[in-house]
Amino acid sequence: MGRKFFVGGNWKCNGTTEEVKKIVTTLNEAKVPEEDVVEVVVSPPFVFLPLVKSLLRPDFHVSAQNCWVRKGGAYTGEVSAEMLVNLGIPWVIIGHSERRQILQESNEFVGDKVAYALSQGLKVIACIGETLEQREAGTTTAVVAEQTKAIADKISNWDNVVLAYEPVWAIGTGKVATPAQAQEVHAALRKWVHDNVNAEVAASVRIIYGGSVNGGNCKELAEQPDVDGFLVGGASLKPEFVDIINSATVKKN
Repeated sequence: MGRKFFVGGNWKCNGTTEEVKKIVTTLNEAKVPEEDVVEVVVSPPFVFLPLVKSLLRPDFHVSAQNCWVRKGGAYTGEVSAEMLVNLGIPWVIIGHSERRQILQESNEFVGDKVAYALSQGLKVIACIGETLEQREAGTTTAVVAEQTKAIADKISNWDNVVLAYEPVWAIGTGKVATPAQAQEVHAALRKWVHDNVNAEVAASVRIIYGGSVNGGNCKELAEQPDVDGFLVGGASLKPEFVDIINSATVKKN
């Protein structure tokens, strides 16, 4: 079974109502491949989720950037998985490196969040990735395996999980993993899933790349056999996001 190409746009903490409407208009007017070729998900800040959902073309979907680890209640400032479901938001990003680094979310906490979101019917973009120090120390594979294990230990069904490999040193820095570096880690991740989950999940789970993806480098990255798409940061706020979506066509050739 071929893995459907997946392109996510993480808007992070950016945007005003007017800017958001402008981005959505650009996306709505874009010529992109059919839904059976590429799955497109955009992730605006919480406050803009209903607006984007109401305006966005029906073949694109909306994701939250985070959600709370359990049922709602006395957790000031948090948004629960149940609230996202109630709003009809199908996807959520969990474990983004900015949350792991800045807000100290541990591997175990991320694993618990992924499991809870899935239990409530959300689909999850689960993020993993190493820092520059870890890459230079040669521990990349061990680090991403440990992060993936913390998720695998808590879930049994991978149907609604997309793994996003984001080398922390490449996020927003302009440094990009070379296509060969990306492929090497994606292949190692797929092997880890094969050996520690099962062969079927390894063959079907989508492993997408994030880290300074743009219109200029997306095609070469998309050509790698184990790169199943992208989680795009800054470029998802710009018209070149459409070029990145269109890089899905390299998989058909």
